[in-house]
Amino acid sequence: MTGRRSRRSSLLSALSRLPRRTGTPALRPLRTGAALALCAALTAACGALPGDRGSEAPIKVMTWAPENTTATNKPGMPALARAYARWADSEGGLGDHPLTVLTCNDHNSSAGAAACARRAVKEKVVAVVGSYSQYGNSFIPPLEGAGIPYIGGFGLTDEEFSSSVSYPVNGGQPALLAGNGHQLGSGCSKVALVRPDTIAGDSLPPLLDAGLRAKRHDPAADIRVPEDANEYSAMAGQSLSRATDGGVADGGCVSVALGDRTDTFFDSFRRTRDSYPKVRVGSVLGSVDQSVLDRTGGAHSPYEGAYITGWYPVATDAKWHTMRRVIRTHAFGDNRIDPSDAGVQTTWIAYTVLRKAVESLGDQPVTGNSLRHAFDNGLRVGTDGLTPTLSWRFEDLLAAEDYPRAINTDVTFQQVKGGRLVAEREGFVNVSATLESADS
Repeated sequence: MTGRRSRRSSLLSALSRLPRRTGTPALRPLRTGAALALCAALTAACGALPGDRGSEAPIKVMTWAPENTTATNKPGMPALARAYARWADSEGGLGDHPLTVLTCNDHNSSAGAAACARRAVKEKVVAVVGSYSQYGNSFIPPLEGAGIPYIGGFGLTDEEFSSSVSYPVNGGQPALLAGNGHQLGSGCSKVALVRPDTIAGDSLPPLLDAGLRAKRHDPAADIRVPEDANEYSAMAGQSLSRATDGGVADGGCVSVALGDRTDTFFDSFRRTRDSYPKVRVGSVLGSVDQSVLDRTGGAHSPYEGAYITGWYPVATDAKWHTMRRVIRTHAFGDNRIDPSDAGVQTTWIAYTVLRKAVESLGDQPVTGNSLRHAFDNGLRVGTDGLTPTLSWRFEDLLAAEDYPRAINTDVTFQQVKGGRLVAEREGFVNVSATLESADS
């Protein structure tokens, strides 16, 4: 290293002695050529000129999510991924590599998810990072065939918690529903679950029931509704009736897990609820967040008092400071990015994992295989307290056949008070035993 610095100093000294001007035009090309030769030598001696990150190969990744559909949309996730790339490159890249982010719209369809995965393979990305899709059986097989890791999916599908190329950063919908069962089981006389009539929705009742069972509570009434309906009056009335035994029992709760359609459901629920004033509300982050509360009346919204289960600390927690700063300085006012959205938060954590994995490789090439090798062989990733330390070793996997790769089964209990999401209790609640019992 000392020799390289000595050669660098000698070359810079020689460059400084080149004549600043020459009276003979014919000599100007000679000076220019000499300068270029010295610059080339300087680059060879020292690896790269200051500020030149072209010496490291770019890292190409993809982030996908549904946009402009009639069901759940998560445009903030790819938008944050682009902002993260701008911020990372302004900071010198990931391990000195420039970061290139490709985005894809999965259109909330099986065909769209498969098309995004095929494009990821064709573009030779090293990872798919911080993404959302309901169609794991469509996007996971192409990624498995190409050895591309899926880092930090939203956690909607079984494949995300079973595939060897998937590296989840949260417990997904399973942990949220199990946790919501814990929350509601302590104070609700009866519970009704409103969930989408989809394949993904079919997995939710057993999970909520496992959480209720942990509190010695009866199973929830299962209310299936269309995912893309524009009006839910009949289903709202049914859920209220089932939560109160037809209106004769007090202390019932209605838990709603409909993603973007949760807001639409509560438009109908608000009009029907007057006949059931003592019914309380539960939900999960991803279906309810601060932006939903703000646009539905704040302290006067139908969510006031609701019990919400999340993966991460509340959005006002100081641990989100860096993400908020990056959004403020590198998203350029992109109003698709809501820092309180669980999808945006998951994408942030997923890119944090990518950064730590790349840095752990040192001088090794960054490929899908090298990233998976790092994860599988003990890489531990801290997220500044937004999650517990993440690790995907065999011994870190969950003892549940359906969710073995759910390495982070911690959730947070939150409540809506005065129109704001606040912590109902401090810290994380681990639901691994509940998920294992649901699996059995």
